[in-house]
Amino acid sequence: MIVSGSSSQSLSAALAAATDADLAPVSFERFPDGELMAQVPYFNADEAVIVASTDSSDAHVELLQLQDAVHEAGADHVTTVIPYMGYARQDAAFEPGQPVSARAMARALSPGTDRVLTINPHEPAVTDHFDVPAETVDAAAQLADPLPADLTEPVFLSPDEGAVDIAETVQTAYGRGHVDYFEKTRLSGSEVEIEPRDADVDGRDVVLTDDIVATGSTMAESVAALDDMGAARVYVTCVHPMLAADATTKLARAGVEAIYGTDTLERAASTVSAAPAIADAL
Repeated sequence: MIVSGSSSQSLSAALAAATDADLAPVSFERFPDGELMAQVPYFNADEAVIVASTDSSDAHVELLQLQDAVHEAGADHVTTVIPYMGYARQDAAFEPGQPVSARAMARALSPGTDRVLTINPHEPAVTDHFDVPAETVDAAAQLADPLPADLTEPVFLSPDEGAVDIAETVQTAYGRGHVDYFEKTRLSGSEVEIEPRDADVDGRDVVLTDDIVATGSTMAESVAALDDMGAARVYVTCVHPMLAADATTKLARAGVEAIYGTDTLERAASTVSAAPAIADAL
């Protein structure tokens, strides 16, 4: 039985359809004192697959409650799917006294589940922090689906060498094109130049790829650089379209043709579903 967190309802419905599984009824309530209550009334199955992006602190609490609720209802086996794992980027104590938040969240969630799936986490090693079997699922291939079929000599660009695997995955799924990544050259103490490592983008369509677009500032800078180099159309693709604050406006002002993301975070840009990739992993 698929059990949805409040931030993952569309994805949960798509996953239920993809796996031919029942979608459990859920309800969410906030009490006058601010406390939350996530409930799974009428749950009646031996196995639960909880799908819940933890894109806020409240969502973490919800997920803990959903895990407890299905156990209370008699589930023998629980798989927790975390499409977008919040706090995962705090994967080290960068200053004395800081927490390793990714580890803290993973340890909190481990007792309530038998298995964990995360979708394209920013740091794949985040799975090491769980006390139960945990693995990553790659949903990047889905990002090729909404791209126009008539891209002109497309270049699939990642923001740096460390994220080039996502560009390679999208390019492979699209079926043609060149893969490259941005290199940064420091011109002065305050000025940095970014440009593709070796691809000439003049007159070519460019697909920028990344795991997450949060504020959009880095992507907007990349688009401006591509425009200066004569690129034709520029598309932004990401697995997790966080698009916080004015990110969408920034990208539109920079001249982006379109933004495509998956439904790990349910936004206007969530044009494709990660459900097929999750279904394959279940």
